[in-house]
Amino acid sequence: MNGPLEPVRVVLAGAHGHGHWHLDNLRRLTAAGVARLVGVCDVRPVPDEALTGLGDPARSADLGRLIQDTGAEVTVLVTPIHTHAALASTALLAGSHLLLEKPPAGSLADFDRISEVVRSTGLACQVGFQSLGSDAIPVLRKVIADGRIGRVRGIGVAGAWQRPPAYFTRADWSGRRRLAGVAVTDGALTNPFGHAVATALAVAEAEQLGAVTEIDVELYRANPIEADDTSCVRLRLAAGTEITVAVSLCAAGRTEPYLLVHGETETARLTYTTDEIHIGQTVTRHARTDLLENLIAHVRTGAQLLVPLSRAGAFMQVVEAIRQAPDPAPIPLAYQQIDPATAQRTVPGVAELTARSAQRLALYSELDTGWAPAKHMLRVADREVATYHWRPDLPRTVSPRPYLHPVCTLGGLPVTETQPKDHVHHLGAGVAIADVGGGNFWGGRTYQTGRGPAWLGDHGQQRHLRFARRDATGFVEHLEWLDRDGLPILREERTVAARLGEPEGCWVLDFRFTFTNLTDAPVQIRSSATKGRTGAGYGGFFWRAPASATRRSVFTVDTEGEDGINGDRAPWVAMSGTAPDGRDWTLIFAQPGSSDPWFVRVEEYPGIGSSLAWQQPLVLTDSLTRQVVTFVADGRRGRDEAQAMAATAGRETER
Repeated sequence: MNGPLEPVRVVLAGAHGHGHWHLDNLRRLTAAGVARLVGVCDVRPVPDEALTGLGDPARSADLGRLIQDTGAEVTVLVTPIHTHAALASTALLAGSHLLLEKPPAGSLADFDRISEVVRSTGLACQVGFQSLGSDAIPVLRKVIADGRIGRVRGIGVAGAWQRPPAYFTRADWSGRRRLAGVAVTDGALTNPFGHAVATALAVAEAEQLGAVTEIDVELYRANPIEADDTSCVRLRLAAGTEITVAVSLCAAGRTEPYLLVHGETETARLTYTTDEIHIGQTVTRHARTDLLENLIAHVRTGAQLLVPLSRAGAFMQVVEAIRQAPDPAPIPLAYQQIDPATAQRTVPGVAELTARSAQRLALYSELDTGWAPAKHMLRVADREVATYHWRPDLPRTVSPRPYLHPVCTLGGLPVTETQPKDHVHHLGAGVAIADVGGGNFWGGRTYQTGRGPAWLGDHGQQRHLRFARRDATGFVEHLEWLDRDGLPILREERTVAARLGEPEGCWVLDFRFTFTNLTDAPVQIRSSATKGRTGAGYGGFFWRAPASATRRSVFTVDTEGEDGINGDRAPWVAMSGTAPDGRDWTLIFAQPGSSDPWFVRVEEYPGIGSSLAWQQPLVLTDSLTRQVVTFVADGRRGRDEAQAMAATAGRETER
């Protein structure tokens, strides 16, 4: 008959900070005869009193040597995020199973590095998402699978805590996105509320790498830190379900974070810190398994590992999106309260805001929050080069739509204009069409055959639905085109990307859109020219340049002037102008893969666009895609230089 199992030999790497919690847990497991702490690895001295009740473990700053010398079977890794990849690899290669604190890594590349070592060694790596040890998760999964709340529309998560200023300075990596060139990716969503993201993915049964197909991130900060302290994310899963997570460390107090699973007939609420499920008036409380205890059982008896590294794959997709997102936008002081004695920063009402997000499955910028405007900045070479307004507050008569403005050269010179006096419906750079299915999506008056322009009240609008992706270099956006009655007639996927161009002093804006007909009949796309207004073939991509520009010129490879180029199918067209301060700019437009005629204005106002329907209506039965690549340059560029730049448009697109 077999005797009792020997306690598992454990090394703790990182005995300060959250390591104190693990020391307490090890005391419990030691008293139960399950574990024995044989080593402590830390670069700082560990006081004897911290190890009370844990015997006399060896101490060293060399993790690999410590594991070998002590014969440790399990390593608990509680070191700074940016050290996880190196130290996790060290522990596994030294022959130790691993409990890896969350987040498992600061980048997807580091996560892949750890995953490869786990595969090659065949050892266990348990990730310290304690909430995933809760029995509440499989119970809630069964509630969903059994149809008790109806088809799930989405999952909303809310979390609002208060953290003192010292929280963000407790270590050199705290509140940092990067340190010495290494990804840290600390922040509200990835670290303190990492459980919120991971638990939502677990409930949705979407935890493996690749389970998330779209990620849209919004990062903000009230505190003077590099990372986010108030943030939200929207995830779209391969199965089609949407998850939103809205959190803040700037609340007036602490509220327990929770998930709302929105079903068609009922809403289920999981408070993951207390393992409670609320459905209607019924509240159930569930047990939780300690993850170190489970790892020890796995090592000793082969028990199933609760949170293997693979369960963190989708979570790491979120971490990577946050790492690549623009740096957090500061929350203006007007929206903060700062305690003069403690420097504690509070964003009034933020707890209620996170609750509204969870209820409506909305991001902060979709909740009419003054500090989270519906704008997105594009950056090139560490400079803001364009602002995208995706939910502008505009009168119906301008056919409301998202647009880019201001767009600037690398030298900071604005080269777009919005709502100018001469044409108040011109909105920077974007997509506008005179007639789609009989509706005005250009703005202003509608041209009628035999009557001329008239106000018809037929204005449609482009409505932002969601971003599939957003980062500092661009975005993928989904929109609907709604007719005068608010009925959708087109769906659009819009992809915008910004990158550094050549030669020096130039950057590239790649603008692509795909229309899909949402009706059960063909949709006609028309310009005013198709109705009899000569030369007015506008409708498609359109760029309105500043009316204040002087010395305007427009040219192609072999033609100059508005009259010669308007309606031409040249592979590229360039426009130059001089700003009021005397500086020159040049815009070169190219259409890789298509050759729609160009609509050009220089004398009345400066504007260039592509024409989807120059002389004849374009009949859309299914879908169409168009792309315009714009080179935004400081200085006045000549024909040869413009030709050389435009020739790279296709190659730039393929990168």
